[in-house]
Amino acid sequence: MQIYTQRLDEKAIESSNDALAGTISLTFDTRQKCRFRATLDNGQDIGVDLPRTGVLRGGAYIGTTTGEVLQIQAAPEKLLCVTANQPFDLLKAAYHLGNRHVPLMLTPAALYLEPDYVLADMVRGLGLTVEEVMHPFEPESGAYAQHQHDNRLRPYVPH
Repeated sequence: MQIYTQRLDEKAIESSNDALAGTISLTFDTRQKCRFRATLDNGQDIGVDLPRTGVLRGGAYIGTTTGEVLQIQAAPEKLLCVTANQPFDLLKAAYHLGNRHVPLMLTPAALYLEPDYVLADMVRGLGLTVEEVMHPFEPESGAYAQHQHDNRLRPYVPH
């Protein structure tokens, strides 16, 4: 089993001869962990043992000491999508959810959070729409973290 132990910089990947072993889609919960086992799409089992330096974001690269490289993708997962008719209402919902320290993904048109019926009811009570969707989850890292928000993920736009 290959063990991936290094976080790799995207610029270093472009200029290196390391072989891209593939990609793996992981949920936010798994991408928060520094040690875990996973199975690639081809059935190969891998291990990950990274330094504790933060969340793996979609598009990040990890590597082995022998030069194999794996790209991390944010897997679609069950989330709540909060939308509003007025931008201020969405801002108000973000305030109330943030006041409860809820991991929250912000987009111009919607807020995304992990399923929680109590929070869903609270947001509906503020007059917003809550819909369950499958979507990659990339919540904000916080004001004091090294902030690298990946805008390559397209927000879900409800019909």
